[in-house]
Amino acid sequence: MEFPKITLVEAIEKYRLNVSFSDGIQGAYDVSDVAGQGVFKIWDVDDNFFKVFVNKESGAISWPGDIEIDTINAYCTIKGISPDKFFNNQMNYATN
Repeated sequence: MEFPKITLVEAIEKYRLNVSFSDGIQGAYDVSDVAGQGVFKIWDVDDNFFKVFVNKESGAISWPGDIEIDTINAYCTIKGISPDKFFNNQMNYATN
């Protein structure tokens, strides 16, 4: 079983994304906890946060300047599970 791909990402307000995945999971993802830190300072320049897109090569949630955020964490947060639970479920699926 492969990880669901992002089919749509859009900024719905500052530091909040609407993300849809190929398995039908979709929802809002808040990234305000990293806003203004390190490489994410660029979000506040020229409204760059609203220029979010799905990187065609990596499939990641991305912004101009090769800025990306963790797709697995976004998926698990929207689905309401921990990454550990997601990976344990993947392991169980693979061994059955």
